Amino acid sequence: MKLDLAPDTAEMVENAGDAADFLKKLAHPSRLMIACALVDGERSVRDLEDTLGIRQPGLSQQIAELREAGFITGRKESKSMFYRLADERIAEFISLMHRMFCEVPRKHR
Repeated sequence: MKLDLAPDTAEMVENAGDAADFLKKLAHPSRLMIACALVDGERSVRDLEDTLGIRQPGLSQQIAELREAGFITGRKESKSMFYRLADERIAEFISLMHRMFCEVPRKHR
């Protein structure tokens, strides 16, 4: 008796669409840099600006995109905003991207 463990075609199409949407929402160098900076935990907007070298208007725009996509969440403390990755799945994905593109020398990619 053979077990068919593969998803049916309709489910596969839906899953592929979800994955493509997920990747599109991250597909900007600044958004990837912000997500990478948040892998180790929460950071302030000021810290992100200083660390990443992204000026505040551009940083705010990309943070808004990440928030709208559900990738990051924020909290306000006094006059500062702090952001963190929204869930563990996103952290795992960003960690994998970091290993693939930041830890491996460019000539081996």
